[in-house]
Amino acid sequence: MNSLAKLLEAALFASPRPIPTEELAVLDDEASKAAVQSALDELREHYNVDGHGVELVEQGGGWQILTRPEYTEAIERAQMAIRPHRLSGAALETLAIVAYRQPIGKAEIGEIRGVDVGAILKSLLERGLVEVVARGEGLGRPLLYGTTPLFLEQFALRHLEELPRIDELAIALRTSKPAEDEAGASTEPVPAGSA
Repeated sequence: MNSLAKLLEAALFASPRPIPTEELAVLDDEASKAAVQSALDELREHYNVDGHGVELVEQGGGWQILTRPEYTEAIERAQMAIRPHRLSGAALETLAIVAYRQPIGKAEIGEIRGVDVGAILKSLLERGLVEVVARGEGLGRPLLYGTTPLFLEQFALRHLEELPRIDELAIALRTSKPAEDEAGASTEPVPAGSA
């Protein structure tokens, strides 16, 4: 590995967040952006070819050294990793609305969900998953919300274009209900041995 790749590796190892290429470039004044990208490619290749337990991943608008997925479960089981707090169903629903409709105001989110979302938005703001990105043009110039780089990092996305398309989600979430006869009894076949 060349000295620039080693320098980048040290910076990435020390950082708890993804570091954008532009920030990595300031580590060496003499290195061009192309040289930094080449060093990142070399570092990624080094981890892949030599079979390390970590990998270099581009996500959340930057680069980060992460545990390979095949070792994550064992590390979590041993409670060696810090787990992020789980989001409630309501928080995930609200976050999905923000992610797909951003920039979006609180009133519009509430309209879509059919409930007040003030407390949930506050929680998402405190966790750093959403942020105020603009002000609307309507009455009172409402705050408009969007997702943050931490959102991308938490969901292992490089950019918002990697979110599943809405039509793909509709197909994946569609549940098939068993057909019912007129009396309300299910017409689904009963597995053998269960009657």
